[in-house]
Amino acid sequence: MPSLGADMDAGTLLKWYVGPGDAVRRGDVVALVDTSKAEIEVEIFEDGVIDRRLVAEGTRVPVGTVLATVRPDGAAAAPRAPEPPVGPHAAAESPAGPHAAAESPAGPEPPAAPQPPAALAPPAALAPPAAVAAPTSSADRRRRASPVARRAAALTGVDLAAVTGTGPGGAITRADVELARAAPRPRVASAQALPPSEALPSSEALPHGAPADRRRAMREAIGALMARSKREIPHYHLQLEIDLGIAMRWLHEANLARPVARRLLPSALLLSAVARAAAETPSMNGFWVDGAFAPADGVHLGVAISLRGGGLIAPALHDADRRTLEEIMEGVRDLVARARSGTLRSSEMSDPTLTVTNLGDRGVDLVHGVIYPPQVALVGFGSVRERPWAADGMLGARPTVIATLAADHRVSDGHAGSRFLALIDHRLRRPEAL
Repeated sequence: MPSLGADMDAGTLLKWYVGPGDAVRRGDVVALVDTSKAEIEVEIFEDGVIDRRLVAEGTRVPVGTVLATVRPDGAAAAPRAPEPPVGPHAAAESPAGPHAAAESPAGPEPPAAPQPPAALAPPAALAPPAAVAAPTSSADRRRRASPVARRAAALTGVDLAAVTGTGPGGAITRADVELARAAPRPRVASAQALPPSEALPSSEALPHGAPADRRRAMREAIGALMARSKREIPHYHLQLEIDLGIAMRWLHEANLARPVARRLLPSALLLSAVARAAAETPSMNGFWVDGAFAPADGVHLGVAISLRGGGLIAPALHDADRRTLEEIMEGVRDLVARARSGTLRSSEMSDPTLTVTNLGDRGVDLVHGVIYPPQVALVGFGSVRERPWAADGMLGARPTVIATLAADHRVSDGHAGSRFLALIDHRLRRPEAL
């Protein structure tokens, strides 16, 4: 069960999209998981063939539980134990074939009830993990692991000392962490393996079928994460009012030549300016992991999206600093649509390096956000409003927006935060370069 955010400690496997014997490639969607916030499509991070599925549909398990085993394409299958029933689809994978239940003289049998995760086969019966090596020093691990890999390891409990890197120069990548996490181990983190005080029910009524339960679970998850953030992260806050006169005139002219469906919104300018400023200010774009700051190797903006019925989610807009305004606008529209329809992907939930929240469309002038751990900064924007503005000795009305920054004092100080906001301002005064 992947960690799809710092506020996730368990998830419900809603649906399998692959079965034993199916070939998969890195990036393929293999399962649908329900968190306390949304239904997320889980991607796989290696090529191979699905060997065994170890968790039944409808089962809630802790983060880190092995959901399935994958073998290299062409490798012999490991000795099998019976797979757990997979909800109403169990009959489709029975030895008698998909129509066995329909052809039974006694008539169709009711679907099998979801069962707890089956125990893994003994380690000797499975291929040894390819990504395990002798421990190295903590300094070496920090030097030879990518920031995304360090964050993934911290969120999922993988010890980087036991992972061999396959990246340049032996550096540990996120794929290596995922492989190490999925590798069979003698002790499986399943619902049965947890101490009684931490045990989770093996099967629950699915939250997506009970809106009130989902809202309550989401509020609890958000509250717990924000309490942790305020307790552990020494926040400091800055704000800057930015003149958008030039940007709004440029936007109006640019939209005259566009069809209505493809017009740019001011939020595209704001996101682009933040992303490009973050690329120039590494101390605002990264993670606090294992007592140290790990700069991110890309700018993946977490875009805060309000969900219908309440709640909040912040999936990643990948490589936002390299996107054109059109690509940012299309990316945001896509994220909003999929966040509200429940079709986000696991990589979009685990990758954000810096979150942006924009409450301007709600009429808010100022927003002071709370950092989403293990990130180290959050940018907030209020409404674009015409306000009195003095420039060149003249007083007039200009469209302005108040930008705020919440940053982690363990990583940066007010000087770096001020420079970051000034870079956002500088970018917005030159919209044609975004």
